[in-house]
Amino acid sequence: MEYRKTKDQENYEDASQKDIESLRWTPLSGVVTNSMPSSVGGSNKSSWKLKSIVTLALTLLTSSQAILIVWSKRAGKYEYSVTTANFSVEALKCALSLSALARIWKSQGVTEDNKLSTSFDEVSVYPIPAILYLIKNLLQYYIFAYVDAPAYQILKNLNIISTGVLYRIILKKKLSEIQWAAFILLCAGSDHVLQTPLPGWVMAIVMALLSGFAGVYTEAIIKKRPSRNINVQNFWLYIFGMVFNLIAICIQDYDEVMNKGFFHGYSFITVCMIVNHALSGIAVSMVMKYADNIVKVYSTSVAMLLTAVVSVFLFGFHLSLAFFLGSTVVSISIYLHSIGKPQPQK
Repeated sequence: MEYRKTKDQENYEDASQKDIESLRWTPLSGVVTNSMPSSVGGSNKSSWKLKSIVTLALTLLTSSQAILIVWSKRAGKYEYSVTTANFSVEALKCALSLSALARIWKSQGVTEDNKLSTSFDEVSVYPIPAILYLIKNLLQYYIFAYVDAPAYQILKNLNIISTGVLYRIILKKKLSEIQWAAFILLCAGSDHVLQTPLPGWVMAIVMALLSGFAGVYTEAIIKKRPSRNINVQNFWLYIFGMVFNLIAICIQDYDEVMNKGFFHGYSFITVCMIVNHALSGIAVSMVMKYADNIVKVYSTSVAMLLTAVVSVFLFGFHLSLAFFLGSTVVSISIYLHSIGKPQPQK
C-alpha cells in the first residue's frame, strides 16, 4: 500500500524537505499495518487518520508514563532496579520490531528496504541517540524525588525550546515567528513547578536538552531513508539501547542483580510501566516517520493535562487556578503553531 502527502500540506518547506516528504511511504507493520485501509482511494484522508491515531495513542501513553513511574514506588522508593527496567523496555521494543518485521517478510518477502542490513554506514548512526535516550530515561526516574507527576509533565515542556532550535539547525526546517512565540507560550506552566528544588530543575533542563537532540537526530536518521522500513530502523536503535543499558546495569546495579535477581522488586504496576514505555517508544518513532518531532512534543504537552486530572484521583493532586491558566496557554500555543506555518515565497 502506498501513501503520498499532498503538496498543499507541506508547501511551506524548502525544496529538499518537499522531496523527502513527497516520497511514497512504506506501510507500517504489525498492529498499525493491520489498521490501514485496503483501497488506494482516499489515501490522503487515510494517512491523516493514521497520523491522528498514532498521535492520540502517543498522547495517552505519555500521560500515563509519569503516573505509572510514581505508582511503581513503594514507601517512596523504587524496590526494583531502574536500569533493569530500562533494559526490559528496550528488549520489549526490539522484540516487537522484530516480530513486525517477521510478519512483513512472511507476507511480502525480504526486500532492500526491509532487510536487516549490517553495513557500517547504516548501523553506525544509532549509538548516539541510543546513549542519549539512556541517560534521559534514567534521569526520569530520579527526578521524581523532587517533583510529582503533573509538575514533571510541565517541566518536560522545556524540551520544546530545545527541539525547536535543533529542528531548525539539524533539519533546516524554517519556523515562523508565530511558531517561536507558540514555543515560548507552551513553556509557561503553573505556580506548582516554581516550588521545584534546584536539583529537579537541573535534571529537567538536562532531560530537555537530551530529549530534544535525541529526538531531532533520530528523526533525521529515519527520514534520511524514507523508503526504509521503520521497523528496521527501530530494531537497530533498540539493539544499541539494550547494549548501553546492559553496561549501565553492570556499572550501577551489578551486585544487586547478581544477589537478588534481575526482576527483584517487580510488581504488576512495574510491568505495566515497562509495557507503557515500550509502546510509547514505538509510537514516537511512528510519529517521527509519518509526521514530525513537533507532533511528539505537543502530544507530550497535552498529556500534561491528562496527567494532572488522573493525579487528582490517585495522588491527591490539587488543581490550582494557575494550573488551569497554564493549561489554557498550552491550548493557545497549539493553535498558534497550527496556523503559524511559514507561507511559501512567491
